[in-house]
Amino acid sequence: MIKAVYKGRVIAESNDTVKVEGNHYFPLESINRDFLEKSELQTICVWKGVASYYNLILDGEKLKDMVWYYPDPSEEAKSVKDRIAFYQKDGLKVIEE
Repeated sequence: MIKAVYKGRVIAESNDTVKVEGNHYFPLESINRDFLEKSELQTICVWKGVASYYNLILDGEKLKDMVWYYPDPSEEAKSVKDRIAFYQKDGLKVIEE
């Protein structure tokens, strides 16, 4: 089981992640969407395409741009479609159990 954990709280977990460039991409349904707030940030990966971001909201705390996804990934990165990944910083960790 792969879990995204913040301050001891599991915010996403799945046995069905896709690992790309060291990051686990979780199925979108593995996280409660109430934790997500759309961000305006977008970045470009030369081979995956345009990434969009969410802020993570937990107990009134906002972790800005901590979650990213590729709404329309390139053909080479189609395995991450409909999946999200987490930055491992500010106490957020992705662990394998």
